[in-house]
Amino acid sequence: MMQLENLPGIMEGLSAIEKDNTVPKNVRIRIKTAMELLGKEDKKWNIRIDQSLEALGEVADDPNLPPYARMQIWSVVSQLESK
Repeated sequence: MMQLENLPGIMEGLSAIEKDNTVPKNVRIRIKTAMELLGKEDKKWNIRIDQSLEALGEVADDPNLPPYARMQIWSVVSQLESK
């Protein structure tokens, strides 16, 4: 299960992608959604992680996503899946 001390690094990585204007707007919106889901303290960790992974999985396959942003998303997904 994900530890709270890992959350800031994950959120920082997602925030960097969300603020990047070279990333398509639809992807940035999904990244923001994933961040909001992770931040919902009224839900259990496993639910927050699963919902965030679902949102991120949908954007990682976007053909318009720059390769470096795709790698950043995969990195965050990997961190979430390992928890």
